[in-house]
Amino acid sequence: MDLKQLKALVTVAEVGSVTRAAELLHLVQPAVTRQIRTLEHELGVELFERSHTGMRLTDAGAVMVERAGRALRELGRARAEITPPPGVVGGVVTVGLLESAVDLIAGRLTAAVLSSHPGIELRILTAYSGHLQRWMDDGDLDLSLLYNLSDSPSLNVAPLVSEQLWAVATMDAGLSADRPVALAEVAAHPVVMPSAGHALRVLIDAAAAKADVVFDIGVQTNSMHLQKLLVIDGHGWTILPASGIVADVAEGRLSAAPLRQPEIRRSIVLGMSRTGRMPAAVDIVAQELARSMRAAVTAGGWLSAQWHGDPEAIEPMRPRRP
Repeated sequence: MDLKQLKALVTVAEVGSVTRAAELLHLVQPAVTRQIRTLEHELGVELFERSHTGMRLTDAGAVMVERAGRALRELGRARAEITPPPGVVGGVVTVGLLESAVDLIAGRLTAAVLSSHPGIELRILTAYSGHLQRWMDDGDLDLSLLYNLSDSPSLNVAPLVSEQLWAVATMDAGLSADRPVALAEVAAHPVVMPSAGHALRVLIDAAAAKADVVFDIGVQTNSMHLQKLLVIDGHGWTILPASGIVADVAEGRLSAAPLRQPEIRRSIVLGMSRTGRMPAAVDIVAQELARSMRAAVTAGGWLSAQWHGDPEAIEPMRPRRP
């Protein structure tokens, strides 16, 4: 097994075609086919199902591609760390951002990293907190925003921001930031909810049980974007974190009001691995992410957010370098 075989495997899996993979790898098609066949022979299993429509991974192939991709990323990172330009910190850093915080944070973080640290290649993945935590545990992310999480066996966690959940409705509903809405009033309307089991849904359900409130749930979805679209189309009210509705409220697509009776808040934290060597590039991006979060809060555009972190406070949570 060698790097050429692993690159061929991952590339064919990504494009679904030996011909296209050969073009991307600057090889002739028989060479790519031979690398895949050699790897299959060594492993004793078929990695692809071959058909006239292309190459489709077998179950064994999917496992191998996941591991091979991770190995290639780590080797690429090592190369960037070992041979950066003089005086420049280099490397690939993969960051997880909560879907609800992307609009407020992604631009600030990207600008800060690209302008001050041109040797760092930034990769940003977005998802809900549960997915991001799983990707952290699997080693696919170097650091990530998560919420309502304390230290876990695999992660160190630093609190950064707390924010209030808001009732969200059409413009005709006339919700306003200066007139908080009771949870019972939300329940008087059909609601569009996050899917059961989603961390945000867990928060909402706990508050509803405590307040003895029962919702008339018309639809559930695992997409915040779809939640908002369904509200705009008149299918009910919803409940979302403040960070997820800033642009929609400012541009007049939705009206919103902070929740009360009870007030519901979530805590956004920065998660980093407890183990392993912390590359300098990851160190830098962690600091820039915390600064970007603080800037978003202090700028005043992040509705009902409170800053609880300090970029310098991330220092104690970093693993010791060997």
